[in-house]
Amino acid sequence: PVPKMATAQLYCVCRQPYDVSRFMIECDICKDWFHGSCVEVEEHHAVDIDVYHCPNCDAHHGPSLMKKRRNWHRHDYTEPDDGSKPVQAGTSVFVRELQARTFPSGDEILQQMHGSQVTQRYLERHGFRYPIAVHKMEELGLRLPPPDFSVKDVERYVGGDKVIDVIDVARQADSKMKLSAFVKYYYSPQRPKVLNVISLEFSDTKMSELVVVPDIAQKMSWVENYWPDDSYFPKPFVQKYCLMGVKDSYTDFHIDFGGTSVWYHVLWGEKVFYLIKPTPANLALYEEWSSSPNQSEVFFGEKVDKCYKCVVRQGTTLLIPTGWIHAVLTSQDCMAFGGNFLHNLNIGMQLRCYEMERRLKTPDLFKFPYFEAICWYVAKNLLETLKESREDNCLPPEYLIKGVKALITALRNWLKREVTEPASEVPDHIRPSHLIKMLTKEIQYLENGNCGSKLMKSQGISACPSTRSAHERRSHARRTARRLRDQDHHHSHSPKAPSNLDIFEQHTQEVLKRLEMGPNEEDASLNLKFNKVSTASAAVAERSLDNNLRLLLCNGQPNNAGEHFRVVCVCVCVCLKCTGLKLNHICSESATSPSTEEDAIQGMLSMAGLLYSHPSEDPSKGEHHAKLKHRIQEHKNFMDSQGSGSNSSSEAWSSHTHSPAHGESPTLGYQYCETSLSPPLHPSKRPASNPPPISNQATKGKRPKKGMATAKQRLGKILKLSRHKPFFV
Repeated sequence: PVPKMATAQLYCVCRQPYDVSRFMIECDICKDWFHGSCVEVEEHHAVDIDVYHCPNCDAHHGPSLMKKRRNWHRHDYTEPDDGSKPVQAGTSVFVRELQARTFPSGDEILQQMHGSQVTQRYLERHGFRYPIAVHKMEELGLRLPPPDFSVKDVERYVGGDKVIDVIDVARQADSKMKLSAFVKYYYSPQRPKVLNVISLEFSDTKMSELVVVPDIAQKMSWVENYWPDDSYFPKPFVQKYCLMGVKDSYTDFHIDFGGTSVWYHVLWGEKVFYLIKPTPANLALYEEWSSSPNQSEVFFGEKVDKCYKCVVRQGTTLLIPTGWIHAVLTSQDCMAFGGNFLHNLNIGMQLRCYEMERRLKTPDLFKFPYFEAICWYVAKNLLETLKESREDNCLPPEYLIKGVKALITALRNWLKREVTEPASEVPDHIRPSHLIKMLTKEIQYLENGNCGSKLMKSQGISACPSTRSAHERRSHARRTARRLRDQDHHHSHSPKAPSNLDIFEQHTQEVLKRLEMGPNEEDASLNLKFNKVSTASAAVAERSLDNNLRLLLCNGQPNNAGEHFRVVCVCVCVCLKCTGLKLNHICSESATSPSTEEDAIQGMLSMAGLLYSHPSEDPSKGEHHAKLKHRIQEHKNFMDSQGSGSNSSSEAWSSHTHSPAHGESPTLGYQYCETSLSPPLHPSKRPASNPPPISNQATKGKRPKKGMATAKQRLGKILKLSRHKPFFV
């Protein structure tokens, strides 16, 4: 027989099974349980009921009995007011006493800045250690709804059915209610309680379109820069919060989750911040205070040396750095927007705050979502940053080095902890032990001076930028492209002598560029350009006489017998005239066919950005072509007279160089081709419009399509130059 399935017990007037996500209340008469939403009892009201009667029992036993208030200074207002117990945080008595206290002015630690000054570069140079106040949000790149945006507007954009977390200020207790119920409470003539909304994250609602977070929070955010799109863990959304508080709302001293930095903007109303600097002594006192059983009875501001009072009025934006301990009082009805972000400037402090949360056993609901996972992602990216700095002989900024060291220690501890705690936040595609090893290796390079830091200091070379900006790491494709460029950069970074063809191409391009300039600009431009060439290549490549630039290419290769060098020489003498370009002669030791000669000419001129006109294509230029062939034949005869050519010199070649005869066309059948004359860029400097090289199985080993080979490749193939043992004479 098939066993019968156990049926779930049904509750409430709706006869539904128990749902852990919904608030329920027990009737003290029938002992049945009811959903608060079904019997119109809000969660924050339930604590005020002494004896509850459900709707059925209410008809026979009368209405529920409410608790009687006996004090105004305790979270449990039913306690007798005998004066023996101290005031607790959040109560009406506490708020009155807080407003009567005196504090050092926040101006002592507050940095008043223009929004345009609050940049990533500024904070990287000067640090982000003190709160910053900005009075014009537009300069921050911050965009918000207009100041007349109301609580009802929030309901309209977010939706009244959204369940939100609400704090009962007098009890400092959290409860849940629908947004529509809070809006009803907010606009009620008599508010029986002080309720505060501080954790309404609206990134997944229509209201998100009305808010653009400050540029600095966007560019520095770990989540925006390092969180991959294909992560197994859901992306944390902590950048867009709407805070709605009524007068006398109070949030006790705390550090924002994960040591995040935070931005606040008061849209309307006013908030008062009580700020405490995160010194080691203050952090130790804070942890002790947070774990004490009488925490709510002790005002933490009295336990530290200084607690600064900072009033934030309508239209002001406040940026609070990592680890600052702060409490907030809403002095009048207020709506504010804010957000949290992790960043590279204070990695050590962020990790310290997170470990403190763990020791205090902070519930996951009040911690940064997947904090350890994002630290692994950050570690992987910072490893790339350190490698780039080492390859470029740049010294990373001190804050980044310290941060990576703190990160290594934390990652090691988390990895050890996984043995006893199975819950892991290590991403699947990350090898944790290997990553820690490589990070440690990079730090050792820095500490041992292997990264070139000593050289930098002696030469006064500035440190490298610390991190890539957000748009450079935004997608998987861009990160892959950068790695490809970095690999190419790694192989080609060390300076080396240019090859024959490199110099030939460079000079040809410069000659053509000169032809486009006026007579007065020619020499200055060429001198400026050629001075940028390395001394070695310039000494080899530049030979000029009477405004003539002569370039000689020779290629020597031993024959099979090893008796002597067989020389195949190609001489290109380019005579620079203000009116044009003339190719004087092309020589080869062995006999060549006319088609080979034309191919050689056309190949070189294609590289130089010129088009060679075949005589059959343009009969009017046949005479020039015949003259050119005649000169080529002369130089063939000259080569034959030199024997093997092993003793030929550049002077011998130059003595047979012809100057253009009077009346000859300076172009000799060559037409200017509209082609780019700019020198090739290094792969790492390639403009964004050019996509990075694609490497996949379908294209590996295949030759470029016809017409796609570079000029250098065409010239090398046509002339059959050996790239292995080239030399210039």
